[in-house]
Amino acid sequence: MEIIAEIGTSHGGDISKAKELIETAVGAGADWVKFQWVYAEEILHPQTGYVNLPTGRIRLFDRFRELEVGQKFFRECLEFTHSLGAKFMCSPFGVRSLCELMEIKPDAVKIASPELNHIPLLESLAEFRKSEKIQVVMSSGVSKLRDIEKAIEITGTENATLLHCITFYPAPEDEYNLSVIPNLSRIFGIPCGVSDHSLDPVLVPSLAAAVGATMIEKHITLSKETDGLDDPVALTGEQFALMNHCVRQCEAVIRQYGENAGDYIKKQLREEYGGRIEKVLGSGTKRLAAAESANYGRTNRSLHFLRDMKSGERVAESDIGVLRTEKELLPGITPEFLGTVAGAILTRDVPSGKGVEFEDFMKKGE
Repeated sequence: MEIIAEIGTSHGGDISKAKELIETAVGAGADWVKFQWVYAEEILHPQTGYVNLPTGRIRLFDRFRELEVGQKFFRECLEFTHSLGAKFMCSPFGVRSLCELMEIKPDAVKIASPELNHIPLLESLAEFRKSEKIQVVMSSGVSKLRDIEKAIEITGTENATLLHCITFYPAPEDEYNLSVIPNLSRIFGIPCGVSDHSLDPVLVPSLAAAVGATMIEKHITLSKETDGLDDPVALTGEQFALMNHCVRQCEAVIRQYGENAGDYIKKQLREEYGGRIEKVLGSGTKRLAAAESANYGRTNRSLHFLRDMKSGERVAESDIGVLRTEKELLPGITPEFLGTVAGAILTRDVPSGKGVEFEDFMKKGE
């Protein structure tokens, strides 16, 4: 079982802090450290809304802008990770960040849950995987079974792992439905694990191990009081080490008890968590968790206009962004229709940021 420490953007652009996070993660037992390669324009429209931070109210787009760092930063993080004997994984959020990531030769590429339907990103990754089977790890939060199927059809199943996930922060443990992990593995024929955004360092990771997870991802931070976007739901180094210890204990039980190990682990967890165990295990049917269902279509990608446009204008592909809707904007149609609307002519004025709708167009011109 492999354990990923999700550092994300909690380094705040400070290479010294990034290295301290890497050291903390590896020291706490992580096999992988994971970063996020952020370019704000690949993720959000500037008008997507605001976020309240301890320093004040700021546009979410501008907050992501503050987290942009260059290729040199990530290359240094990769080399430092390797020097400590761990592996380096990173999430790109668009084609530009993917191409720059591939130039530094990561050990794996992570597709975060909101990008599971980012068709241009997935297609570009699939092209890279034709020449070198770079490992791909995909999270499946705020997604339906058909979304996972489409993504895997594009990227392929070779050297691929799927992570069950709830895209909500913090995620409620009782909605995790961990029994779906072996079912997803059977359906798609690839290993499956969990990306855990809940606060408990033990419950979800240990139960995931009990049902056959092959990979566990958890956020890590130096302090829950710092201003990283995910720091409030991340584990400190001490908590991460506790999680690692419990997961490794589960591995020892699996080696000793074989196919009966899952029942033994569940029995042990019931002594501490009681009837919550059954709630966390759930039905095993893939569905949106209640906590994330309202975000379907908003957190994952849809098409948005990138500039004000007038009725009668022909829309170029460069006029359309594959973006998260997030706060204030309304979602557009899904990214699979990017090629359909590119070249079409508008029948009404549209403002920058608006979600693309089929009603915005008439038939393509000659």
